Amino acid sequence: MNSRRLTIITGASRGLGRAMAEQLLAQPGQRLLCISRRADEQLAARARESGAELEQWQQDLADPVPAAARLAAWLQALDGQAFDGATLINNAGTVGRTGPLSRAAPAELSQALRVGLEAPLLLTSAFLGATRDWRGERKVLNISSGLGRNAMASQAPYCAAKAGMDHFSRAVALEQEALGGGAKIVSLAPGVIDTDMQLQLRESDAALFPDRARFERLKAQGQLDTPAEAAAKVLAYLQRADFGSKPVADVRDA
Repeated sequence: MNSRRLTIITGASRGLGRAMAEQLLAQPGQRLLCISRRADEQLAARARESGAELEQWQQDLADPVPAAARLAAWLQALDGQAFDGATLINNAGTVGRTGPLSRAAPAELSQALRVGLEAPLLLTSAFLGATRDWRGERKVLNISSGLGRNAMASQAPYCAAKAGMDHFSRAVALEQEALGGGAKIVSLAPGVIDTDMQLQLRESDAALFPDRARFERLKAQGQLDTPAEAAAKVLAYLQRADFGSKPVADVRDA
């Protein structure tokens, strides 16, 4: 009998999230829930072609409380005994407007932290609570960044969100370990990827973003993974036997 697995991905309509969704749809036995601001008809078409189960929610994670409530209710309505495993991938995030914190707009700062930190925290809480009694293995994969571990000027909200993601993952790992047989959680830096975020950084005003030249060099020297390459690495890490042994990790870890 084929394994049946449930995977939930946020920010699945573009970049790394979309690439992960595409690759998961090619795997047998997958049921996939994608949470993004917009639906992707190409993903829907791919699911129909492969016979995979796909559901897409158009949900703004800048308003995370109703998103988390909806996820909890949806999971509670499922038969948890039907799945061999369930995974939440918190991928959505935003670099916001690049510039010094002193010049940031309060509404934009709030949005960056709601999408990048508050939403993953609330969705993780909903997922862990609703699947507590499920029979299969449960995993939470938080897509972090090297900027959560190494500060960069003009990226304060993004650095703060990713650092917070790393640290709440450490805390949750301790909680789940104490339960015995709890979920595994990892906050994973996925490497440097050629996404819209990278383009935004390369096009930032150099006077407001002193590291712009660094990102231009990464692109010029071919040091960026494509979203598909990065997705394959991240999904391979998710399947590692030692997943969860380090709650804060890098996809390039041996």
